[in-house]
Amino acid sequence: MKSFFALATVCTGMWLASCGGAGSTENAAGPAADTANAVEQTLTLDTAQSSVKWKGVMLGVKEHFGTIRIKEGVVTLKNGVVTGGTVTVDMTSIVPTDANYDPKQGSTPDKLVGHLSSPDFFDVANHPTATFALGAVSGAEANGKLTVRGKENDEVIKNLAVVAGSVNHITGQLSFDRQKYGVAFMMPGKDMIISDEIVLDFSLKTR
Repeated sequence: MKSFFALATVCTGMWLASCGGAGSTENAAGPAADTANAVEQTLTLDTAQSSVKWKGVMLGVKEHFGTIRIKEGVVTLKNGVVTGGTVTVDMTSIVPTDANYDPKQGSTPDKLVGHLSSPDFFDVANHPTATFALGAVSGAEANGKLTVRGKENDEVIKNLAVVAGSVNHITGQLSFDRQKYGVAFMMPGKDMIISDEIVLDFSLKTR
């Protein structure tokens, strides 16, 4: 009789351990499995819904700002976090939206676009696009390669964020020194009154 009870106790313990162990293993493996199986998605940008705003400053005088279109691009997301991507901008689509012009002084939006498109600045005829290739991402900052006028330099995106919504919406800001890309007046006197920093605020939406 003692042997029977001992055997029953052992069997019951093994059954309880088996049930408990199976449950514990399932609960512990669930999140780990989800993390391990997280899928990295490469999504195409919706160029009609995406935008880039630019701003340049004439030191001590005024600032000009406007928009420029995105030609094409992709962005890679994993668990709702940006991990990579490339964006190509159409340099022929520069549009000023500020009001800092005086036609009587020969200052008009069309004239500004002409200057920005000329060889003194972005040389659009020979370099109709500019690109940014995203590299390492750390929190709200991302390193990458910016190519303007055929010149490539390392740059940093700041305030990088994915806005929650029905579509993936990525925002951020990129400031770069135009001198590194040969974007400068040939006449130093005129070039000195223009800030070297160009600021880009982007709003990207995927399809």
